[in-house]
Amino acid sequence: MARYKAGVIDAKELQVCEDNACPGMGSCQGLFTANTMAILTETLGMSLPRCGTAPAVSAMKRRIAFASGEKIVELVQNDVKPRDIMTRAAFENAIRVDLALGGSSNTVLHLLAIAREAGVELPLETFDVLAKETPQLATMNPAGPHFVEDLDVAGGVIGVLKQLGDKIVDAPTLFGLTTRQLAASVENVDEEVIRPLTAPVKKEGGIAVLFGSIAPKGAVVKQSGVSDKMMLFEGTARCFDSEELAMAALMEGVIKAGDVVVIRYEGPKGGPGMREMLAPTAALMGLGLGDSVALITDGRFSGGTRGPCIGHVSPEAAEGGPIALIQDGDRILLDIPNRKLDLLVDEATVAARRAAWTAPEPKIKTGWLARYAKVVTSAYTGAVTTAD
Repeated sequence: MARYKAGVIDAKELQVCEDNACPGMGSCQGLFTANTMAILTETLGMSLPRCGTAPAVSAMKRRIAFASGEKIVELVQNDVKPRDIMTRAAFENAIRVDLALGGSSNTVLHLLAIAREAGVELPLETFDVLAKETPQLATMNPAGPHFVEDLDVAGGVIGVLKQLGDKIVDAPTLFGLTTRQLAASVENVDEEVIRPLTAPVKKEGGIAVLFGSIAPKGAVVKQSGVSDKMMLFEGTARCFDSEELAMAALMEGVIKAGDVVVIRYEGPKGGPGMREMLAPTAALMGLGLGDSVALITDGRFSGGTRGPCIGHVSPEAAEGGPIALIQDGDRILLDIPNRKLDLLVDEATVAARRAAWTAPEPKIKTGWLARYAKVVTSAYTGAVTTAD
C-alpha cells in the first residue's frame, strides 16, 4: 500500500499483489508470529517432530494430526502433565531456537506468559543474555530469503537443535526422546538454510532487549531485521497517541528521514490489548524510510515486521512510563549494540513534565476490555493478568 501511495507501483500491480499474496490453503510462508510459535512449541517438547514446520495440507501434516491424537491419549494414560515437559531448560532451548532463526518479537510476550502459567521463573533479561551467546543461523522471510517450507526440508526444528549442538540443554519432550536424542537422529542438515555455529549469519541472536531512560523495564527489537546502518541511530521525536494518528502522518508525508516515530498509549493497559503496529511499520518500509526513520512504541509488532522498530516499551504510557513524557522535537538515541534506548533530555525537564502529566481517560470504559485494562500487567512480564 505504501509503495502504491508513494507512486512506486500502479494500481494494476497493487491488485496483482493482493490477488496472489496467499494463493493456497496456507497463509504465512515466512517466520511470522504463528509459525515462530509453532516452531517454539515443538522446541518446548509440546508437539510432535515436524509439527512446527510441515506445510499446510501436506500428507505429513495430516499424519502428524492423527499421531497427535494418539499421543494425547497415551500422555493422559501415563499421567504426563505439561509442567513435566515445560521446564526451565525447555524454555531456554525455545529461546535459543528463536534467536537462531530470527523469529517474531511477539515470542517474548508469549514465552514469558507461558512460563508464568508453567510456574517457571523467566525474566525478560534472559532473552538478551542468551542472545549474546547464541548466533543467528538462518535468514528467514521477512528479513531473509528462506521460507518455512525451506526450513522444513532443511531439517526443521530438529535440524536447528543439531546445529546448535551443546548450546541446547537436554530436556524431555512429549514425543519420548529428549532434545539431544532428537538432534542426534538427524543425519543431514542443509547448511545453506541452517548454518553451522562456525559460519553464522550474525554473531548474535535475532532479538535484543534494550533498556534506558525511555524503557527502564525494557523494550524489544528484532535486530535480525535491522540494517547495519540503523543499529546506531539518533533522531527527532514525532509523537502520536494512537496507531491511527501515526499512520495518517506517514501516509500524508509528514514523517521525514531522521525522525523517530513514537506511538504510545497502545500498550496492554492503554490499548487496551497491545495491538500490533503492523500498518505503520509496513508503511515505513514501503515508503523507503526503513534506513532513515526509527519507530518506538509501547505496543507490539507483527511477526512480519522488519526495520528499526522497537516495541514493548515498559512501563507503558498509560502507567505514566517515560514514553508518555516524550515531546515532539526531543532527541532520541537508539543504540542496539549497547542495548540502549534513551531520551536525550535533561532530568529537570523530564521531572517537570512528569509533575504535569495526568493519565488520559481510558479508551474503553465498559465491558471485558475495561476489566482487562484494570488487571493486565506490563509487557516485560508477558502482559499477563493478575487476580486483583
